[in-house]
Amino acid sequence: MKKVECVIRPGKLEELKDALDRFGVHGMTVSQVVGCGLQKGRTEIYRGQEYQINLLPKVKVEIVVKDAWVDKVVNIISEACRTGEIGDGKIFIMPIDNVIRIRTGEQGDEAI
Repeated sequence: MKKVECVIRPGKLEELKDALDRFGVHGMTVSQVVGCGLQKGRTEIYRGQEYQINLLPKVKVEIVVKDAWVDKVVNIISEACRTGEIGDGKIFIMPIDNVIRIRTGEQGDEAI
């Protein structure tokens, strides 16, 4: 099993959820986060004063999938979230040793 974690633009979340749902991935954890990278923030003016906003709002989506699904899920995320501009986000893939469903005690792939 692998954990696929991506940090994306907030406006792409619904499109990503729909694409993953069509593929059959229904379980995910979504968090609102802030961060910076190559996008480097933006300059805004408030009451005549210019200031830098270098931590931009993003959404972090965490999904645990079977090893066989990893490449397809990564492709779905890439296609759904790509605008071609700086700030589209990142995808991280990490190994998962085990998953246990608390309610039933199921483990491994059955618990996903």
